[in-house]
Amino acid sequence: MFSEYLPVMQAARLLQKPLKWTCDRSEAFLSDTHGRDLKSTADMAFDPEGRILGYRIRTIANMGACLSNFGPAIATLAPLQVAPGPYHIPAFHQQVTGVYTNSAPVDAYRGAGRPEAAYLLERLIHQGAMDLGLSQDEIRRRNFVRADQMPYKNVTGAIYDSGDFTGNMHDAMARADWAGFATRRQQATEHGLLRGLGMAYYVECTLGDPMEEIDISFDPKAGRVSVSVGTQSNGQGHETAYAQVFADRLGIDPYQVDILQGDSAIKNTGGGTGGSRSLQMIGNACIAAGDSVIERGKEVMAHLYEASPDDIRFEDGFFELSGTNRRLGVFELADEAAKADLPQALARGLDLSASYTKSASTFPNGCHIAEVEIDPQTGVVAVKRYTVVDDFGTVINPMLVAGQVHGGVVQGIGQALGEDVIYDENAQLLSGSFMDYPMPKAGDMPVIDFSYNEIPCQTNPLGLKGCGEAGTIGACPSVMIAILDALAPKGVKALDMPATPFAIWSAINKAEAKAA
Repeated sequence: MFSEYLPVMQAARLLQKPLKWTCDRSEAFLSDTHGRDLKSTADMAFDPEGRILGYRIRTIANMGACLSNFGPAIATLAPLQVAPGPYHIPAFHQQVTGVYTNSAPVDAYRGAGRPEAAYLLERLIHQGAMDLGLSQDEIRRRNFVRADQMPYKNVTGAIYDSGDFTGNMHDAMARADWAGFATRRQQATEHGLLRGLGMAYYVECTLGDPMEEIDISFDPKAGRVSVSVGTQSNGQGHETAYAQVFADRLGIDPYQVDILQGDSAIKNTGGGTGGSRSLQMIGNACIAAGDSVIERGKEVMAHLYEASPDDIRFEDGFFELSGTNRRLGVFELADEAAKADLPQALARGLDLSASYTKSASTFPNGCHIAEVEIDPQTGVVAVKRYTVVDDFGTVINPMLVAGQVHGGVVQGIGQALGEDVIYDENAQLLSGSFMDYPMPKAGDMPVIDFSYNEIPCQTNPLGLKGCGEAGTIGACPSVMIAILDALAPKGVKALDMPATPFAIWSAINKAEAKAA
């Protein structure tokens, strides 16, 4: 909630016309909310076989100069359910201290607490592997919650209803040609480059308002149906996926479905878009709405033909009266209902509202493997290969899901390699433009090898787990672990994000000076 919203809304009311307010780029850098400003110290205990005994986190979380909408929750509650990640961790403790500073407020940014949790956890797992002399995959294999343990209640109380963490890791390793890495590393060494391989496994917890209601309105003359929703697509393709689910339930063409979103004059309720919740909530509401339309249709047709609803059968988009040749498509029945004198309970015809309330959060998860090459003379990192194998439950539209993963991975890589807000000692912003704040560019990105295993969620009708933020959650730790793996021969054992060329060059020189 930025302060400009209120006067703009009030001005629109006074003028009785739409009003827009747009800041310029400099204003955005100075005043837009920031994300993920934490300083954490963490400890993990292992037994002699490399199995985790306990995990402790102490965090100082910047809130900025004033509290934002979700800032305190993102630093405390949001990461809590998935802080143990995919691992069996018997004991856990987290302490978070929020502090005020001179910066802009810190709020939710793609992943909102879960990337922070996954990053810290996976960095510790990697450190444990190095200290115990185990490979990156073996230490995870020994600590993963097994598929036959599902549903599994983790140490912070979250219940993972389904998943196969080991299977996803093995698939990712195969697709990334894990076994061939040693050859690629040797080839890089011959060219004076450092090559590293990094694995990270994440578990996400989808968040947000637990209920969504949608409104269904038929236009039989035009052969169209409108679905009004309380979420808003920001380019994810919600309107495509929602139409697919609703149309499939009614046996009609998705192109006959109009999704109306983002207009409070049409739909004034809804939990909005965020927390990887949109298709999970609206998709299942579409299932409920489709079922309600079918039941309403049976009642309407029974009334029209003086029959019992039990004698009406619905199949492949048609209502049929048993024992007769009376058969009406969905839009034909909606048209008949609009012209008929129906009882009060059926007065709206096939138009109706339906809702879905989730019974539990869902837990998307997956394995990310990054492979990087570093020029030790300059500290410049090149991400050469990137592999993701995810479990998003049932996948409705593979292309939309791939787009979400690609975008999320790029955002995570951006944070790992360069994005940073920097103030000087007088609290003046130094990174106030894209000249100083390095956004990832298409030319810097590798082809992202993305695949998924469909392991349906057991807590919602469609079996969905959500996918919107997953790419970002796995990207930061996988890239940083790959960088540390590349730098290990130089004696570099620790490095914080962002791994800028200067930071890497400095770490190499410091390690070499220490060794000398």
